[in-house]
Amino acid sequence: MTTHYDPAVHTPAEDDGGPPPEAPAPPGHHRPRRSRFGRLWRGRPEDPRWVRPAFLALLTATALLYLYNLDASGWANSFYSAAVQAGSQSWKAFFFGSLDAGNAITVDKPPAALWPMALAVRIFGLSSWSILVPEVLMGVGTVAVVYAAVRRRFSPAAGLIAGAVLALTPVAALMFRFNNPDALLALLMSLACYLVVRALEDGRTKWLVWAGVAIGFAFLAKTLQAFLILPALALVYGVCAPVRLRKRLGQLALATAAIVVSGGWWVAVVELWPASSRPYVGGSQNNSFLELTFGYNGLGRLNGEETGSVGGGGGPGGGGGGQWGETGWDRMFNSEIGGQISWLLPAALILLVAGLLATRRAARTDAVRASFLVWGGSLLMTAAVFSYMAGIFHQYYTVALAPYLAAVVGMGAATLWERRERIWASLALAAAVTASAAWGYVLLDRTPDYLPWLRMPVLVGGLVAALGLVFAGRLGRRTALAAAGLGLVASLAAPTAYTLSTLREGHSGSIVTAGPSDAGMRGGGPGGGGFPGGGNAPGQGQGQGGPGTGGFPGGGTAPGTGGNNQNGQTPNGQMPNGQAPNGQMPNGRSNQNGPTGEGGRTGGAGGGGMGGLLNGADVGSEAKKLLEADADSYTWVAAAIGSQNAASYQLGTGEPVMAIGGFNGTDPSPTLAQFKKYVADGRIHYFIAGGGMGGGMGGDSGAASQITSWVEATFKEVTVGSATFYDLTSPTD
Repeated sequence: MTTHYDPAVHTPAEDDGGPPPEAPAPPGHHRPRRSRFGRLWRGRPEDPRWVRPAFLALLTATALLYLYNLDASGWANSFYSAAVQAGSQSWKAFFFGSLDAGNAITVDKPPAALWPMALAVRIFGLSSWSILVPEVLMGVGTVAVVYAAVRRRFSPAAGLIAGAVLALTPVAALMFRFNNPDALLALLMSLACYLVVRALEDGRTKWLVWAGVAIGFAFLAKTLQAFLILPALALVYGVCAPVRLRKRLGQLALATAAIVVSGGWWVAVVELWPASSRPYVGGSQNNSFLELTFGYNGLGRLNGEETGSVGGGGGPGGGGGGQWGETGWDRMFNSEIGGQISWLLPAALILLVAGLLATRRAARTDAVRASFLVWGGSLLMTAAVFSYMAGIFHQYYTVALAPYLAAVVGMGAATLWERRERIWASLALAAAVTASAAWGYVLLDRTPDYLPWLRMPVLVGGLVAALGLVFAGRLGRRTALAAAGLGLVASLAAPTAYTLSTLREGHSGSIVTAGPSDAGMRGGGPGGGGFPGGGNAPGQGQGQGGPGTGGFPGGGTAPGTGGNNQNGQTPNGQMPNGQAPNGQMPNGRSNQNGPTGEGGRTGGAGGGGMGGLLNGADVGSEAKKLLEADADSYTWVAAAIGSQNAASYQLGTGEPVMAIGGFNGTDPSPTLAQFKKYVADGRIHYFIAGGGMGGGMGGDSGAASQITSWVEATFKEVTVGSATFYDLTSPTD
């Protein structure tokens, strides 16, 4: 099979199936040894001079983009920021991932994603920058890994395209500037794919074992989500590795052992550690990390049966609608998810099929086809699970797809460009550009008030480029390159616009979305920004039923409301028109102050979703002064229902605050008996009235409800500003 050679995109690695050999030095001459800086700047000896500078420019541009306006997000997700603060104060809290330095309860994830941030805070002090810069570095690292993986078997241009696509994906720009675990997960998953690609080149065991280590540590970032791509990676290596079958099976067994060891050591320590001397495992109902892993964070995410959560989504089989949006094959393209990740998804699917078609006659061990299978299989496997999972699902989860999608686009574009003289390849390349432009037009049209002038240039530019690419094999080189360049610009223009909008605004809360703030299609059905599926999130007062009026999804009353007027809630928990003054802004946006005193956007596109309702309290100066008084005499200066409420007071005072009931206020920790003992021992100073998940979800039942009733009946009430406290050192008569 002949191959059109183009030095701009072709490398020796595509011919011989191995790494490009270094050209021998002429007789009588010795190749000069380069310094480390020279190797860093120049790259491979056989590369054109522009390659390494272009790669470094890509990384620099990504870093500068992601660092821009970074502190506008304040504490970002205060739930994790509080845990980072605790880990910077207590090594025990660091190890377990405790929400507070008093080690009452952990976050509802393993702690690996917290460790880089906690170390940065230990070194540089607590600030928005010290928390979020490690996330930016993870984003830059992920771009570098994807480039390196694609560059190994394809051209430098392929690697640069893949890196640019990843950096300019809106949800990637969001989550690589945010302190959720997803940034570390995306980096480690990309690294695992890269290492498997390395293993497929020569069958070396060490690369596969290191891939297992990466997946094991990814498990310590976000539990079972790290295993979504395992079937694809294992199958590809088992079939395509250039060693005998028996050795392949042995290598896969060793990689599995590496996963168990790298991910299981921490689990073993937690499970074997006496429960009485470690924090309660947040998110579990039995103080067990294994239960958390396979329940709330595991099978519960798939079937929607998540004990202690706020509810599941659509039922299995597709098309189901629920609190977390509709499930089905088109979920990644719908109005809630599409603008986050799907801009180049149609093109990626076309390019994946074309890449496999181009390598259909290759040998079993062909490394180019194996690369398509590794990245494409990871993309399809993750997208399929996301599309049909019925439990808790947030738009930002889709950042996991971004590295796989970017790699497939880079590899597919380079493969088809190399074969552009063949009519099927030029048609496939044109189809990919057409799909990107047309889908970009559709997504932009969903937000008609956002850059209305951009839609037609994207569509027309893409169609003109596609027409040129149809004849790319017959056109001159410059004309063909111009058509390809126009196609790339048209494909990336719309997601780049969404990415720049994401960078211009701060994001805070537990649920955030990328894109322009006036893109109101995400996070709610008719009636405005709210809980996915319609209405507003549960837990902020007793909002009246009906879409957009502050009620529970689909109307009705939110449970666990309580009747407090604290932190931006109106009297008796009522939320007129779905809004709450002071603490919450209309349409689900929050004006919660971060460390710089600036509000952070919670809803992202349109402020939809529960982001604003999953922020904590806005801590006033009077409340801060009250809690800081004599703080050193107590293990916890206060206790509050729900982690977000507790986190806000902890970040505001710098002192440990106990989160009763964990994130949702539904965990049975502490029990009433345990809480009474803490109070009797003088370990807690105040109880903060109200709270729960953004204001009360779960706060009216179980241990949290019992504790609240006992405190209200036993201790004196103290009102500071709009917040209500109970002094646990001053019983009532």
